[in-house]
Amino acid sequence: MEQQDQPGFSTGTPSGTPGEPSPGPSNKMRTFAVAATAGALLAIAIPFVWSPSEEAAKVEATAAAVTPAASHDTSAPQTDGASCMADAKPANWDFTLKDLDGKEVALSSFKDPNKVVLLNFWATWCGPCKAEIPGFVELQEKYKDKLTIIGYSVDDTAELAKKYAAEYKMNYPILLGEGREDVQDAYGPIWGIPASFIISKDGKVCRKHMGIAPKAVFEKEIVALM
Repeated sequence: MEQQDQPGFSTGTPSGTPGEPSPGPSNKMRTFAVAATAGALLAIAIPFVWSPSEEAAKVEATAAAVTPAASHDTSAPQTDGASCMADAKPANWDFTLKDLDGKEVALSSFKDPNKVVLLNFWATWCGPCKAEIPGFVELQEKYKDKLTIIGYSVDDTAELAKKYAAEYKMNYPILLGEGREDVQDAYGPIWGIPASFIISKDGKVCRKHMGIAPKAVFEKEIVALM
């Protein structure tokens, strides 16, 4: 039975290293964060006091708490047994972004007929985003010949994103989206983060997750497209 998409939400509260200034979310994300956080807390009651091990465990519990009725996305009909949404559309690769070293990188350079792509919108101030990272690291290592994960940091500076990438041992490319809401709009509307898009080898956005999801769900959907 297929896993259905989950409702999106954002923590909306900076959670950087104590004593160190952390950039807040972009204006769009900050606006959506207030309402989204309130709804998420009422519906799922997720505590956002972060520690790597605790947050990772909460991802599984949170995903399990979302009922099928609440997580169904009527705008994305699905066919039983299919690995791709019935209305899957081509991914938009027409962007050039900077990586953690300030180099210009064409998003299209990650297109590969032999690899599935997982595009993850995240930020260092987002607790649930950080909870997903260990699972992404494991998936990238396990399926490195058939999978490319791209971390799209929505509004962090290169310095801060680079620090977190090192801290979490992120083994996949990180692109910087500060001031680039055009990318979010192309894949959205994205009402909060994390938001993840699984792109098939032929370039279709086959799965969307607006909100956190457990590693097992991502793995099942990725493997189905390999």
